[in-house]
Amino acid sequence: MDKYVWTNHAKMKLRFYRLSEGKIKRIIRNPKRVEEGIALNTIAVMQPAQSKKYQEIWTMYQIAKAPIKSGQNKIRIISAWRYPGLSPKKNPIPKEILQEVRDLLIS
Repeated sequence: MDKYVWTNHAKMKLRFYRLSEGKIKRIIRNPKRVEEGIALNTIAVMQPAQSKKYQEIWTMYQIAKAPIKSGQNKIRIISAWRYPGLSPKKNPIPKEILQEVRDLLIS
């Protein structure tokens, strides 16, 4: 059973920016930068893209509460995009919260 849930918006953005699901999963597992997402209770993560000009690939997700029977939380991927250039740093996530998210990704 997959622990990732994709919104229609995220699927559309993957096609638009020519990104793969595997690439987005790698960014979530090993981000270079982690910040608060602009939507409520979301996390935004980034890795630089490998291209001639510097670009960043971002994805925004949230931890979706699982039904009691399944017992496993899911990661709802809300959006993904390419940012041309170096984006400004905003609201970093506290280390304790990051550790909880990493523990969820490993399980």
